[in-house]
Amino acid sequence: MNQHSDQLSLKRVRITAMRQTVYQDLMQRFENPIEHACDIDVGQTFTSVDAQRPEGLCPSAWESMQGFVMALARGEGNFYDGWMQNPHSAMISCNDGFRPMSFYLEALDD
Repeated sequence: MNQHSDQLSLKRVRITAMRQTVYQDLMQRFENPIEHACDIDVGQTFTSVDAQRPEGLCPSAWESMQGFVMALARGEGNFYDGWMQNPHSAMISCNDGFRPMSFYLEALDD
C-alpha cells in the first residue's frame, strides 16, 4: 500500500477539552506573570483530520497528544493494556505544569 492510500484510511480523531486544573501556589512561586496563557475552554472540541493538528489547538497541547492521535487515526488503541474503557480513546493532559488541560481523544468511525 502506498503512502497516499494509507492517508485515505486514517480515521478522524475528536479532541475534547475536559478539565483544567490550576495550581495557584506553583504559579505564585515559579511563574513570571502572564496575561493570557490558554485559549482553550472546557468543553471545546477539535477534530484532527489525517492526524494533523486542528486549527486553534495549542501547539504545546498538540505535542503532548500527537502520538496518541496518530495511533488512534491508524485504528490502533488499547493503550497500556486496557487503560481506557473505550479502547479507541485516550485521556491526555497538555504540558503546562501550572494549568494543565485534560483532553479526551477518541477515534471516530465515520
